[in-house]
Amino acid sequence: MKKKSEMERLIAIMAKLRRPSGCPWDRKQTHETLIPYLVEEAHETIEAIYQKDYKKLEEELGDLLLQVVFHAHLAKEKKRFDIEDVAKGISDKLIRRHPHVFGKKEKLSPQQVLENWEKRKLKEKSEGVLDSIPETLPILFRAQRVQEKAAQFGFDWKKANQVIPKLKEEIREIEKSLNAHPQKREEEIGDLLFSVINLSRHLKVNPEKALRTTVQKFQKRFAFIEANLKKQKKDLGKVSLQELDRLWNKAKKP
Repeated sequence: MKKKSEMERLIAIMAKLRRPSGCPWDRKQTHETLIPYLVEEAHETIEAIYQKDYKKLEEELGDLLLQVVFHAHLAKEKKRFDIEDVAKGISDKLIRRHPHVFGKKEKLSPQQVLENWEKRKLKEKSEGVLDSIPETLPILFRAQRVQEKAAQFGFDWKKANQVIPKLKEEIREIEKSLNAHPQKREEEIGDLLFSVINLSRHLKVNPEKALRTTVQKFQKRFAFIEANLKKQKKDLGKVSLQELDRLWNKAKKP
């Protein structure tokens, strides 16, 4: 008797959990109730990548795979599709959108491959270039993807230094809006953030990762301030800005 592959074993376990005699929690779930877990597992996977913790990444990819298998099984119960249909769909898409590999061999740059992918995607679907970007994406990542997709069709600055004047212009617009309606200030701040993401993209800097690093740095330095004040038996909320600034500068030193 042929031994089941680990993928087949996982699918069989999922089926058993969903049986009437299976797990009450698993039997209660729907596509909608699983959304928070799908989002959480995706973010935990991203965190493992940032941390370069490959043992953790292996585990998190397993948790993420469980979500795919779970959703596919729910669909199978309703006779909509199953995991084989999911695998077939993505396999067919990969072959269809890589004709330079699976068809006539061509030497293309990564950028050319990406551009060809987007063009084939447009031909296959009736949606606009930006319509495929999920609105539920974290907004920094969504802004980056919007810019990247527009850039693939020539709507972009040619060089990073061309973005700088736009950045300065947006800062001037914010200065003008300081006493304007809150909605106007919000709009100008949005324009500035969008321009910063545009610049980071041209400089090959991941804005999500850059901001994450800065936030972590801020938290570490602020924790240093808290610890020092605690040693001095001082209340964080009752010391002057000058003293906080002094400790902040101290925290910045190597």
